[in-house]
Amino acid sequence: MKASEMRAKDVAALEKEVADLLKAHFGLRMQKATQQLTNHQQLGNVKRDIARAKTILAQKKKEAAK
Repeated sequence: MKASEMRAKDVAALEKEVADLLKAHFGLRMQKATQQLTNHQQLGNVKRDIARAKTILAQKKKEAAK
């Protein structure tokens, strides 16, 4: 998901997105451990999406606190 799409969401939606991405990351790690993961690039993409979502979430929370 692009950063511009994430910035359009509110805080609650971003928190749900982070939770969903963490679940997806866990599933991909389990697939890798059992050697069922065929596209290893997915793991890196999900990690980047998690970082992107957490960064935008922190920015939005900081703006709301002001």
